[in-house]
Amino acid sequence: MGLTKQYLRYVASAVFGLIGSQKGNIVFVTLRGEKGRYVAVPACEHVFIWDLRKGEKILILQGLKHEVTCLCPSPDGLHLAVGYEDGSVRIFSLLSGEGNVTFNGHKAAVTTLKYDQLGGRLASGSKDTDVIVWDVINESGLYRLKGHKDAITQALFLREKNLLVTSGKDTTVKWWDLDTQHCFKTMVGHRTEVWGLVLVSEEKRLITGASDSELRAWDITYLQEIEDLEEPEPKKIKGSSPGIQASLEAEDDTPEVDEAPEDRILSCRKAGSIMREGRDRVVNLSVDKTGRILACHGTDSVLEVFHILSKEEIQKKMDKKMKKARKKAKLNSCEGEEEDLEINVEMTLQDEIQRVVNIKTSAKIKSFDLIHTPQGELKAVFLLQNNLVELYSLHPFLPTPQPVRTSRITIGGHRSDVRTLSFSSDNIAVLSAAADSVKIWNRSTLQCIRTMTCEYALCSFFVPGDRQVVIGTKTGKLQLYDLASGNLLESVDAHDGALWSMSLSPDQRGFVTGGADKSVKFWEFELVKDENSTQKRLSVKHTRTLQLDEDVLCVSYSPNQKLLAVSLLDCTVKVFYVDTLKFFLSLYGHKLPVICMDISYDGALIATGSADRNVKIWGLDFGDCHKSLFAHDDSVMYLQFVPKSHLFFTAGKDHKIKQWDADKFEHIQTLEGHHQEIWCLAVSPSGDYIVSSSHDKSLRLWERTREPLILEEEREMQREAEYEESVAKEDQPAVPGETQGDSYFTGKKTIETVKAAERIMEAIELYREETAKMKEHKAICKAAGKEVPLPINPILMAYGNISPSAYVLEIFKGIKSSELEESLLVLPFSYVPDILKLFTEFIHLGSDIELLCRCLFFLLRIHFGQITSNQMLVPVIEKLKETTISKVSQVRDVIGFNMAGLNYLKRECEAKSEVTFFADATSHLEEKKRKRKKREKLILTLT
Repeated sequence: MGLTKQYLRYVASAVFGLIGSQKGNIVFVTLRGEKGRYVAVPACEHVFIWDLRKGEKILILQGLKHEVTCLCPSPDGLHLAVGYEDGSVRIFSLLSGEGNVTFNGHKAAVTTLKYDQLGGRLASGSKDTDVIVWDVINESGLYRLKGHKDAITQALFLREKNLLVTSGKDTTVKWWDLDTQHCFKTMVGHRTEVWGLVLVSEEKRLITGASDSELRAWDITYLQEIEDLEEPEPKKIKGSSPGIQASLEAEDDTPEVDEAPEDRILSCRKAGSIMREGRDRVVNLSVDKTGRILACHGTDSVLEVFHILSKEEIQKKMDKKMKKARKKAKLNSCEGEEEDLEINVEMTLQDEIQRVVNIKTSAKIKSFDLIHTPQGELKAVFLLQNNLVELYSLHPFLPTPQPVRTSRITIGGHRSDVRTLSFSSDNIAVLSAAADSVKIWNRSTLQCIRTMTCEYALCSFFVPGDRQVVIGTKTGKLQLYDLASGNLLESVDAHDGALWSMSLSPDQRGFVTGGADKSVKFWEFELVKDENSTQKRLSVKHTRTLQLDEDVLCVSYSPNQKLLAVSLLDCTVKVFYVDTLKFFLSLYGHKLPVICMDISYDGALIATGSADRNVKIWGLDFGDCHKSLFAHDDSVMYLQFVPKSHLFFTAGKDHKIKQWDADKFEHIQTLEGHHQEIWCLAVSPSGDYIVSSSHDKSLRLWERTREPLILEEEREMQREAEYEESVAKEDQPAVPGETQGDSYFTGKKTIETVKAAERIMEAIELYREETAKMKEHKAICKAAGKEVPLPINPILMAYGNISPSAYVLEIFKGIKSSELEESLLVLPFSYVPDILKLFTEFIHLGSDIELLCRCLFFLLRIHFGQITSNQMLVPVIEKLKETTISKVSQVRDVIGFNMAGLNYLKRECEAKSEVTFFADATSHLEEKKRKRKKREKLILTLT
């Protein structure tokens, strides 16, 4: 059966017009060996790498479907960890731009990511209240830490000790011992959500930011230091006056009643507070890599920068204070007073953490990052709320540091949401207009080629010839721009209210506008002489006005220019004759006003989209409703026919673009990609391209391919996608004897892990079939008394005529390391005995010991009860015990030998470099001596 009607598939081509998304954070990244020049910003589901010096996008780390919520560069600068809204974490290589490692463990959006000092472990916190520590090298989860009651806001590894500290919206800060994977201390000194924390002063002080204007400082004392203390008295709190100190101690009494058992690892006591200038909550709190500069910001546009003094600087300050106190005592000439003053001289927290400067940005700050250059300059990069990146630099150690804005990335996007889009007649240029600017983009390169300031734009089109554009604004003005110069040619007060819609006449000599002042106005293009030059320029002339009873929301010409359709606020569409302006038809049936509409190329159909989520298709001859379609889950914002066809696209507030057939009333395709409400779209005159704009500040280009789209296949794909989503939402498999199944495993069930388990099951089935065939074949050969050829399985042939057992091993090797445990967890127990027998064979051969042991130990752990109660598996387990211990010790010996060899080579290299260093220094000294003698001889000759 042939295809009755062929549709062509539209696919996502590119994302542009976006500098950085609001949900994630901005970070400095090291690229091509340069620090402080490149930044990574979240851009919907992708990550953009921007060059701050050139203002160019140099790399795109391609995401899949979900929005980016968190970024963290690795300590070596080679990788970037990216957290997504669905709870997954991907690690990208900054050299190749590929994301090969994926961790799936969280059920909700990732809120924080942090590497340890060496970059071998990664801690991720999420809105699902869990913290998971991942092994980056082995590409697997280590453990899940449960304890917080609300979303995690920050997680930090300690450098010297195997500890992790986390903060959450549940007002607590928790300390975790990673050796035992348990929380040994909970700080409950906050009354509101803890939004950020940093470790400073060689990890002896913790600073936290909450929902008030205080930054709280906590002194940390570790076990060894407590043992070294000779005096049993509690440490004096570094506040200011004794009265405040006493009140602080009284405050701390309540939470510290049961802290004695917790203090076995460390004790944490409040040292005081630093007052911020901002009155709102702390949004981000960060410290640079040197630990000397602390910065924080709230929901405003001010970054507060503080300088944390070192021990030497604190001592100098203390000495100065003592000198002043002694001078004062001498002046008072009273010994008793002098002694008192000496005793009471102490450093306050405000002396140890000093305010440097406030950096004021051009808009509200969403996130920032700091970097210290070797020259002592501090660079702060900001991702702002209005789709903007700014870089400031300052010298924090000068007496009066002044922040200077050194660069900003602005051209790549609008400051606010794009409300109107248009294509030029040649399909090459795209116009986008927002509340403050009009931008012209080259469709093929996606570069912005012209930016013009304007008022709040609502509608637009290219004037025939593509040399000028007309913009309709919220204030009711018509603005005419020249593209070559970027100048505003003319601004006309067209309507008293908002100018909601414009439609170019098919004869291209004029256009019609509809506004909130209940009128439709007709305009014609004309050439007028400019006062300043002899040349004529384009202008517009008002010719006629059609007055109506309700606000006009949308206007559209019929292709033969005989009819004009006008959508009104009373939920109807009125159709008028263009020549006489007489009423022709009224299209009523929508429950809410019609926001958008379009007439087909042959003038036979008119499609209307409404805020009631329906699209209605009407005949323009009699005004009868052909079909009412429930199009979107929210308001239909835009509707446009594909030129020369009865297919049309609709865009809705439900983040989707849908294609429909107006003849068959069928839904053809859904284009998903935008993460927030779609405001408008434009179909190119050729119908090959669509561009759409959304509240997520992105513009997306969609391209028509040559691939035919068959509706039945499309429906099948939709059903598969729904099934995969439902599989991912299913409960985790229960493990016998494990009361907290969730806390035991770091992974989660996904469609990938289910497919991997299916591959293992298929491999075991094939192994069983092939071994049964081989037994039968041996019996046949024995009976026949000669060798009979055995037919080879095509799957095994594809793998290079390998044995069935080797095929099973290949399948295990093919499973991603991060999905291995979860795949084995899904596997039914009936396949486990065969796997254990095969593992005995594999380990005896000595191949892939690490992988096999990992699988073996995991299977033994989760099926312990069934394996130990099965008498048939006793000899298998005994044999595994022998072979595993011997093979693992062999591997350990090899690794130990290699480590010793590498250490020897390291020492040799260090010794050589030291010798070279001293040789260089000696030659440098001799060179200096030679130059000095030469200079002395020259002076002697001159005298």
